[in-house]
Amino acid sequence: MFMQKKEKNYAFIDGQNLNLGTSKNIKNKRGRIIYQGWRLDYKKFHRYLKDKYRVQKVFLFIGYIKENESLYRKLRSYGYTLVYKPTTKDGQGKPKGNVDAELVLYASAIEYKNYDKAVVVSGDGDFYCLLKFLQKRSKLLKVIIPNKKSASSLLTPFEQYKVFIDYEKAKLRK
Repeated sequence: MFMQKKEKNYAFIDGQNLNLGTSKNIKNKRGRIIYQGWRLDYKKFHRYLKDKYRVQKVFLFIGYIKENESLYRKLRSYGYTLVYKPTTKDGQGKPKGNVDAELVLYASAIEYKNYDKAVVVSGDGDFYCLLKFLQKRSKLLKVIIPNKKSASSLLTPFEQYKVFIDYEKAKLRK
């Protein structure tokens, strides 16, 4: 009897894009709120990825801030594999950890041979080249975007892969 091989799926999450994409209010040019932010429950989100997309390993790319160590412990306890980027300060003195290069490197080289399909969590157009790379090799499963209002127009060619988690807000809210 022929046994079908179980597909090995990995998720690659742009931590800042996910956090800001769900939590921040988005205003139009007139200053009216067109998207109401909400607090994502990271434990529920991890379970969602496992249940809905059969993800076996979830990488969360995040800027490292020493004072957030208890948060990092909690995220690891939920099952996330954290990949840190040293942070710098922006013009207002806020920490900034741009993780795009690390996410692309992990998905296209470091972990590439270890998974069958990838779920990329970000609405950032900077990942266009990664998504195209994965799509050409039949390794792109889904692109999960925090909200429709902040999705880059560069992601238009990937319509068939897109999922907007703001539609799952009731299930994933803290």
